[in-house]
Order: sequence, then C-alpha cells, then structure tokens
Amino acid sequence: MLPTGTRGPKVVAFGGGHGLYAALSALRHVTGNLTAVVTVADDGGSSGKLRSELGILPPGDLRMALSALCDDGEWGQLWRDVLQHRFKTDGPLNHHATGNLLIASLWNLLDDPNEGLDVVGRLLGVQGRVLPLSNSPMEIQADVVENGMTKVVRGQSRVAVAPGRVEHVRLFPASAVVNPAVLEAIEEADWCVFGPGSWYTSVIPHLMMPELKEKLASCNAQLLLALNLTNDVETSDMTHGDHLRSFVSYSGGITPRVVVADPTAIDDLDELDEAVGEYGVKLLLRQLHQYGQTAVHDPLRFAAALRDAFEGTITDVAKEGPKN
Repeated sequence: MLPTGTRGPKVVAFGGGHGLYAALSALRHVTGNLTAVVTVADDGGSSGKLRSELGILPPGDLRMALSALCDDGEWGQLWRDVLQHRFKTDGPLNHHATGNLLIASLWNLLDDPNEGLDVVGRLLGVQGRVLPLSNSPMEIQADVVENGMTKVVRGQSRVAVAPGRVEHVRLFPASAVVNPAVLEAIEEADWCVFGPGSWYTSVIPHLMMPELKEKLASCNAQLLLALNLTNDVETSDMTHGDHLRSFVSYSGGITPRVVVADPTAIDDLDELDEAVGEYGVKLLLRQLHQYGQTAVHDPLRFAAALRDAFEGTITDVAKEGPKN
C-alpha cells in the first residue's frame, strides 16, 4: 500500500466479489484516494441468509472490499483475518463470516449503511472508502438461452451458474436509486475502473442504474475497463471483444478510454483489436496473472498496468505485451 499521506488520482472502482477484491488489491498501490462501489444483489451463502432474515443489504462483497483495503500493519492484518473468518459448525452459524455479522450489527445500531461501513473502515485502518451501489437490496434477473429455449433466471447466485447464453439482464426493483455518496464520488473522480469480475452479476449491474450512467456521461472522469483472465459460466461463449461491446451497449454508448488485458488470456488478439478499433479505445496489454496461476491476478503486476494507464504511458511497445 502507498505510504500514509500519499494521495494519487481520485479513483472509483466498480464491481463485486473476488474481481473487485483483485482490482482494489492493485489500486491500493497506485492511489490513496480510492472509493469502491459494490453491487448489492448477492443472494447466496452467508450474505443471502442475512439479507433474507434481517432485511439488510448483502454484506459479503462489501466485507471483501474492506478486507482488500485494510492497513498493512499488524492491527489491520489481524482485523482483516477476523473479518474474513468463517465459522464451521453443525448449526445455523455454519459458513457465516464474522465480518458479515459485524457489518450487520453496525447497520442495526447506526441505521445508515454508509456510516456502518465507514466505522469498519476505521477499525481496519482502510485507506479509501467502500460504498454500496444502492442503499436498497436488489435482485438480478437474466434471460438465458439454452438449447434454443429462453428461460428467466432470478437471483445473482443462480444467474452466475446458469448453463446457457445470457441474452439480457435486469435489476429489480426498478425504483431503486443510486447511493448519493456514489454519485458524489464519480463527480470528483479522475478515473472510474470497471472489472475484472463476474460480468453479468458484478460488473454490468452498475450500468443498469440510469442515474449512474447519466453521471458517468456528464462527469470528467476517464473510464478504464479491466478484462477478466478467464471466462466463467456467465460468459463462456463471449470473446474479449464481446465484453467491450457489451459494456458499451449497457452503458448507453459510454466508452472506456483504456482497456487493460493480459495477452496470455486472449484467444484472438485480432478480434480484440477490431473491437477496440470500433470505439477508438486504447488497448494496454500486460502480464497480470500470478506466476504459475494464470487465473489469479498479481497485485503488483496489475498495479503497474493501472499506473501506466492512469499516467498515459501507453506505447506501441506496451501494446505488444510482455516479452517472455
């Protein structure tokens, strides 16, 4: 993490789950001026149980984002481990994460999602801020085509593993509004970062909020899209170029300034080149994965790529990718 007092560009990172965790683990080395915006549609596991029983936002992805930004000192690392600890029992506490219960307790006491997360952030020594996309829990619905038949799949946990091709996704309730603090962060941002992450359940949901799209279109922030290292069930039939086209479609025509990708993860570089050419987007190819683990981001490699993108040091040599 950057030394205390170091600021850097104002960055807002959008996503959820492990993808956002990877982005934040890298961004913390680039800037101390960071806001994470997390989807609130998770309905599985510990988060789903607490959401259903207590009527609160699903805390799990918010917990992971806070853990990614915790202080590097002994205090921060201890509380990160406490936050991520899961109980293993034969009773109702089985698989609940301590951090989820802590966040739920603070929300009950403070009755303000933002304030509760800020309190956890101070406890962990977080450099930055973690915000929910909306202060109301939401549901993802998807039209999925399998064997020529279209079915409606409801719920983030089900959409994420549904076999077939995702044709379209929707957010409910339609009346949900964007957290005002998120709009304020975008207004002040230098960069907005989308991805990596589960495409239709973590990345795209942000773009389905009209207020957020309007703010992205009117603000001065540049957009960066970080492509995934591997495809998941949601995107098993999508190319990297398809991801960019999908992003522009759901954003209503808003294009990122830079697309960051790992060349070892791209099956068809010409196809991706064609897609970025369609929109006049800069492509930055860097080796982003950990040595020996092609599906896992290396925080320092990812951070170096993001720094180059933010500083505008994208050259033709960079586009060619790393030399092995």
